[in-house]
Amino acid sequence: MTIEQAEVESTADRRELQRRTLNSLRLVTVPGQAAVAGMVAVVTLLASDLLGSDRLAGLGSASFTVGAALTSIPLAAFMRRRGRRLGLARALAIGAVGSAIAAFGGEVRLFPIFVIGMVLFGAGQAATLQGRYVAADLAEPSKAGTAIAAIVWVGTLGAVFGPLMTPIEKTMAESVGLDELVGPFVVASMLFGVASMIVMVRLRPDPLAVLGTLDPDAERIRPLRQVRLSAGVIAASAPARLGLAAMAISQAAMVGVMTMTPPHMKDHDHADLSAVVIAVHIVGMYGLAPVIGRQVDRVGANRAIRVGAVVLGLGTVSTVAAGYVPALMFVGLFLLGLGWNVGLIAGSTLLTEAVPVDARVEVQGTADLTMSLCGATAAFGSGFVKESFGFHLLANVAAGLAAALLVLAWFTSTRPVRPTPSST
Repeated sequence: MTIEQAEVESTADRRELQRRTLNSLRLVTVPGQAAVAGMVAVVTLLASDLLGSDRLAGLGSASFTVGAALTSIPLAAFMRRRGRRLGLARALAIGAVGSAIAAFGGEVRLFPIFVIGMVLFGAGQAATLQGRYVAADLAEPSKAGTAIAAIVWVGTLGAVFGPLMTPIEKTMAESVGLDELVGPFVVASMLFGVASMIVMVRLRPDPLAVLGTLDPDAERIRPLRQVRLSAGVIAASAPARLGLAAMAISQAAMVGVMTMTPPHMKDHDHADLSAVVIAVHIVGMYGLAPVIGRQVDRVGANRAIRVGAVVLGLGTVSTVAAGYVPALMFVGLFLLGLGWNVGLIAGSTLLTEAVPVDARVEVQGTADLTMSLCGATAAFGSGFVKESFGFHLLANVAAGLAAALLVLAWFTSTRPVRPTPSST
């Protein structure tokens, strides 16, 4: 028995510890999401400004998504050995450094430095994403979706606050002689730093130590081998495959359309309005998470994924249904965020339930790697598609992905679900 396990048994029951853990994660998620959302509102515009074209502007978003992907597996392996607390704190600190480097690259007009900073920024994004799994570590099996949703939802505060603060951050940057577009990156660096300190102070005892799944002597498996091992675990379970697909497809569809929305609106002389549209989009991404989490637990993750696929498709179609109509951009981006929310919560819940306890941390890292790579591919390709074929084709491709997810979920629902193997 570990010290952490003994402490729980002697001072508080598991439910009380879960409440404390969720409260700690809430305090971390707000500044973490504010950092990411504030950056998202301007990253494509800054990349376009540095390059002088929208064609490669998606590289900014793609870089930090690639960074999140590259961090996912090492972060999961580190947490298996050292715990959630140290892993999240270090990843957030790396994100803070990366944001500062990106700001420097933007200020000196060196795109390669900007890209390096954005890759490191991705470590902070990876840590923010991993928070939802930490919420589920100590949750009762029947309440895993609600626990995940509790952390996704509180991100609304930071995620909405970030883009809405963008004009102020731009003004602050100009007031000290910096390019206005680097202001949000400077603030993001500080926010990630705050989140890292909160994790170190508050996330005690470590959830994995309480569960008894920490293994300080675990073999340091190479990332590619770890991906292969985790992929084998996922491949053995149809529900796990669907959970991964829901997260990956929702991420790709959402990122592809969202990334090119500011340039698309700029083309129609509504660049200033794009930050508000992104804020509404982020409300859709996080605002209804508590309701969605309860519904996932009530109706089942598979049915929730089907609903999410429909909402995701409606969101993408709305952005191009009647040409460029500002009001439809608000509606479409809100539904796009809402569909992503359902896919993330239901997919994460289904994946967590469908794999053995002893393999969950590594599988979760592989899932986030896959999700991030899909998002990076969508972000990178979105600029090419928009410039070559138009925003409408980009939205239609995203709608096609949503339709594919709906078909997969329907097909999977006809198969019997095997119970999750127990930890030995």
